[in-house]
Amino acid sequence: MTRTFPLWETLGSTLGRTMQVYGADVLMTFCESHADLRKSAERWLRAVGTSVWNAPNDVKASYAGASILSGDRVVFNLKGNKYRLVAKIDYEKQVIRIRRVGTHAEYSKWKL
Repeated sequence: MTRTFPLWETLGSTLGRTMQVYGADVLMTFCESHADLRKSAERWLRAVGTSVWNAPNDVKASYAGASILSGDRVVFNLKGNKYRLVAKIDYEKQVIRIRRVGTHAEYSKWKL
């Protein structure tokens, strides 16, 4: 019996796989005290969860205002730059991990 593998497993690529978002609870907990962010946060989660990003350029194509940092970290602007979200992306595994969420003022004090 011949075993057939999905194309992305056979090629070892991310073809056909979308980003898995870890740490959505961090974002949604933050939204509990910043209700104006909730709709934008839900929209961002849906959009990222259907994305396929193989490199930082793919992120920039989707989010031109995103800042690419060292160590595969990305800073996303949410709700018109009122809030910032820092995430780490594993492009090979198609995983994005939300590390931190804050207001623009809070972000200015973070050491990244």
